[in-house]
Amino acid sequence: MSDLLSPSGQENPIASPFDRIRRFDPDGSEFWGSRDLAVALDYVDYRNFQLVIGKAKEACANAGQLVEDHFVDITEKVRIGSGALRESTTILMSRYGCYLTAQYAESTKESVALAKTYFAIQTRRQEIQDAGRNLENDRRLQLREEMKKHNYALAGAAKGAGVQEPKDYAIFQNSGYMGLYGGETMQTIHRRKGLKPSQQILDHMGSTELAANLFRATQTEEKIRREGISGKENANKAHMDVGKKVRQTMKDTGGTLPENLPTPKESINKLKSSKRKQLKNQKPT
Repeated sequence: MSDLLSPSGQENPIASPFDRIRRFDPDGSEFWGSRDLAVALDYVDYRNFQLVIGKAKEACANAGQLVEDHFVDITEKVRIGSGALRESTTILMSRYGCYLTAQYAESTKESVALAKTYFAIQTRRQEIQDAGRNLENDRRLQLREEMKKHNYALAGAAKGAGVQEPKDYAIFQNSGYMGLYGGETMQTIHRRKGLKPSQQILDHMGSTELAANLFRATQTEEKIRREGISGKENANKAHMDVGKKVRQTMKDTGGTLPENLPTPKESINKLKSSKRKQLKNQKPT
């Protein structure tokens, strides 16, 4: 929430007043400015509203949440009555931060009652979205670990078929990707995803894309071993053929083809890091 952007779009006259003051950062995350929220909640004296936010921060910490995830102090330029700009401190607040703040605001105000309802509903919606996101992240982590294991087994099967040198194995791997991605090579996929040279494409796939690649790897390994395939060219052809069949299956079932699947914002390494932090925070002190 550190990069401040203005409220999105044009005002909708029938929208909630809390929708109208909502802002977004460059990543699309929503937040509210404390001064905007103070006005919406009919606080004339901002200093009184700061006391309310202080109580909300305490409640946030007591709930086991990181306060800095929901309340970020910044300095921004605001226009005063004369039209001049001056620097002013503001607190950028998440939806949850606003929800807690509304709980400690003056309950006699009609605007506060509206805020409690609005942020309670929106917070619940966010919880549902987060649950779905967490499920997707867990699937990605699990499938990525499966890919590591089966890529190792696939390499063993390819070596047994005569794919010995690193450059030969690179060609073998490329054959599978080209079959699955309609002719795209590993380099093309890497470039399309906008990755750095050190980043691996498998670490930047969603669960559906990872599952397709896992099926490609397991079925190719099984085919090479089952049919006793021998020779680099035959192994390459087998890998490409399996990739094509997986692609055709995705087409036949009406699924999105792998090259059209979205690239997740968070890499597998970042998910692992977040997971470790969560586990660390859950440990008793």
